[in-house]
Amino acid sequence: MGAEKPLDGSVALVAGGTRGAGRGIAVELGAAGATVYVTGRTARGGPSPMGRPETIDETAELVTAAGGRGIAVRVDHTVVAEVEALVGRVAEEQGGRLDVLVNDIWGGDPLTEWGVPFWEHDLANGLRMQELAVTTHLVTSHAAAPLLVARGRGLIVEITDGAEPGYRGSLYYDLAKSSVIRLALAQAEDLRPHGVAAVAVTPGFLRSEAMLDHFGVTAEGWRDAVATDPHFVGSETPRYVGRAVAALAADPDVLARSGQVLTSWGLAAEYGFTDVDGARPDWGTYFKEHVLAAGA
Repeated sequence: MGAEKPLDGSVALVAGGTRGAGRGIAVELGAAGATVYVTGRTARGGPSPMGRPETIDETAELVTAAGGRGIAVRVDHTVVAEVEALVGRVAEEQGGRLDVLVNDIWGGDPLTEWGVPFWEHDLANGLRMQELAVTTHLVTSHAAAPLLVARGRGLIVEITDGAEPGYRGSLYYDLAKSSVIRLALAQAEDLRPHGVAAVAVTPGFLRSEAMLDHFGVTAEGWRDAVATDPHFVGSETPRYVGRAVAALAADPDVLARSGQVLTSWGLAAEYGFTDVDGARPDWGTYFKEHVLAAGA
């Protein structure tokens, strides 16, 4: 196993890998040499209610182009039978091997109402957010964990938003993002005796496809958005958190981190990687110095 391909021969499942952090993680796992199953609801010819153009097929192709092997599987992770069929397929095709599970299923952006108290927020949307962003993670871990346990090693990553305990601005959003942190902690306790680690990882201000569209900028011209939101200067690409997850997956001592809440910027400092442009964004420091200090 070469240093440039530390995950050569490994098998990963990125649940919710259509776009954003999930896509960045899938691509970086591929760049490290892994075979990556990419799942989500948006496939070519089969759009999801999100209404976004990105597809799991494109992500899988990016994984392969990066040096891994990408396999797209359309799955609705709210449907237990579909998730169990997915895990069964991975087990059959990979001889029972699964090394990394990344739970990045979300879908809550169009459901979140910012700036309203919880009792005025649409209840059905708030509850649906918990199903999409929390229940799906548990369903997927429940189905996939036995593959990791059988091998006596591996990693489960819960992708969240924010490592600090402060309120995230919407009860339903806050509940979803903090719940997956607790999922990581609880899974870590059950999995530790079996040699499997579970952690929560958060990116910083993410330059996702949706965020770039929101500001009307391209990935290359992202700095133009700073005129609209000056804090965007502290943002990072989805590949940054992808490199964080790939570094964790390749760390032979990852079990020592089990149960922790980790950040893209903290892991970058520890493992020595940078974002795709060579920068090393530190959203944690930026947020404290420029957002909290200004009372924004």
